[in-house]
Amino acid sequence: MVLFQRRPIASQIQVKRSCPSCGPEPGGEEKKGRGNPISVQLFPPELVEHIISFLPVRDVVALGQTCHYFREVCDTEGVWRRICRRLSPRLREQGSGVRPWKRAAILNYTKGLYFQAFGGRRRCLSKSVAPLLAHGYRRFLPTKDHVFILDYVGTLFFFKNALVSSTLGQIQWKRACRYVVLCRGAKDFASDPRCDTVYRKYLYVLATREQLGVAGTTGSRACDCVEVYLQSSGQRVFKMTFHHSMSFKQIVLVGQETQRALLLLTEEGKIYSLVVNETQLDQPRSYTVQLALRKVSHCLPHLRVACMASNQSSTVYITDQGGVYFEVHTPGVYRDLFGTLQAFDPLDQQMPLALSLPAKILFCALGYNHLGLVDEFGRIFMQGNNRYGQLGTGDKMDRGEPTQVHYLQRPIALWCGLNHSLVLSQGLDFSKELLGCGCGAGGRLPGWPKGSASFVKLHVKVPLCACSLCSTRECLYMLSSHDIEHHPAYRDLPASRVVGNPEPSPGAGAPQDPGGTAQACEEYLSQIHSCPTLQDRMEKMKEIVGWMPLMAAQKDFFWEALDMLQTAAGGVGEGPPTPDS
Repeated sequence: MVLFQRRPIASQIQVKRSCPSCGPEPGGEEKKGRGNPISVQLFPPELVEHIISFLPVRDVVALGQTCHYFREVCDTEGVWRRICRRLSPRLREQGSGVRPWKRAAILNYTKGLYFQAFGGRRRCLSKSVAPLLAHGYRRFLPTKDHVFILDYVGTLFFFKNALVSSTLGQIQWKRACRYVVLCRGAKDFASDPRCDTVYRKYLYVLATREQLGVAGTTGSRACDCVEVYLQSSGQRVFKMTFHHSMSFKQIVLVGQETQRALLLLTEEGKIYSLVVNETQLDQPRSYTVQLALRKVSHCLPHLRVACMASNQSSTVYITDQGGVYFEVHTPGVYRDLFGTLQAFDPLDQQMPLALSLPAKILFCALGYNHLGLVDEFGRIFMQGNNRYGQLGTGDKMDRGEPTQVHYLQRPIALWCGLNHSLVLSQGLDFSKELLGCGCGAGGRLPGWPKGSASFVKLHVKVPLCACSLCSTRECLYMLSSHDIEHHPAYRDLPASRVVGNPEPSPGAGAPQDPGGTAQACEEYLSQIHSCPTLQDRMEKMKEIVGWMPLMAAQKDFFWEALDMLQTAAGGVGEGPPTPDS
């Protein structure tokens, strides 16, 4: 992944790299007031590092690409330590990793929370306030009124929406314009898993706290705990502490408010759960809750769960070997996901169901009644309800098993909502773009108000270092942060497993169509031919352009050209607005 695009350096060091032992420069006698050329290599390394550290981060990266000498100088930890302290003066520790100062500097340079409101007159991308105390952004979660962000050192920030005065003296409502530190030592956090943020009243924070030792001892122990905060004010209303021998790394919620189940993933890959009544959390009384081993870890003790995702009525577990197991708690969601109720047992809703997949799964996204999976080769598989085209398969037929979306590969992030899906991808020119499918009502698919049954490019300007996204009823959020130690984990798909590429026979030559391109183009032409009117053919061609693996500039060109042809045809009607270049 390329982090920065190279551009001319604003402040270059105008020193000739020639050896002082060489003779004077030809014609130098005629140039009065100029001495012999000086090699930059004669300067003390500390002085060169000090000068370079005042350059912007983009210019430091560009300078390091000019020659071998500057590449070594610009890559030293001394330069990045000075840059990091300039970007984050209050950062005391450089963090961990092989290159801790460079990693810390780039994390703080690229951090940002961007959002675009679906309603109102101004539909442009805005950026929230950036706390100096934050050490990069690791993950975020929007709630009913505010946004919460966790950094890489465990500090949880509370970003508030507020009324502020504009430069013209007008009072306007702004998102995430003020912040406070909610707590420190946080590992993970979660809220109501439904897509509508109206239901996110409480914030559950998994954190580590120092607890006093038993009577007669003077030491203290670090114990994991779950703290519950009101999202409206940030006030802590509940806390539960676990035994010091249990260490957790992730928390998710599932179920209704009166029977809210907290699922906790241990460092060893085991799942524990406990149940609380959310409607009684704000009452000043003591509770006794029981922590129990979840059935997926009890019945399958050999499994080591790596991560999990949940919604109100189902949970997905991904193991360290890439296997996927499902818990579905309601018959309606089970029917939407699998197309049948044959194996559903209402008396044993925690029984895990294994999904049959062709490769190891790296991460997933879980909507209300549909699911997205990404495997080790970067392929996207969708499953579940497809009433609005939220699976991106080009039709509105439900899928009871994982179905590959062939025209999308190697996504950066995947998100599934109530009835639409979003994919954050990277083009061949390293530019980011946002694709979406499903219901477009309420502006949730910018540029496609009628929605789309296939993934199309949305009219959103995506930050260069965007890494995750989330959509609510009112707003689209994108988190920007680049970790130099987080390398892409995708593998190249073997030639024999590429769709449209049959198994080569012994003695046969190289395949003529390794990616199935000809077969895909024939399918596209067949779809265009089946459209009854010229307008329908134009609209279908625009969708096909969005499917094809083209650069962002190429897609913009084809969309603009199709709109010109459609207008020149006369009386056909305007298509959707063209994306911003």
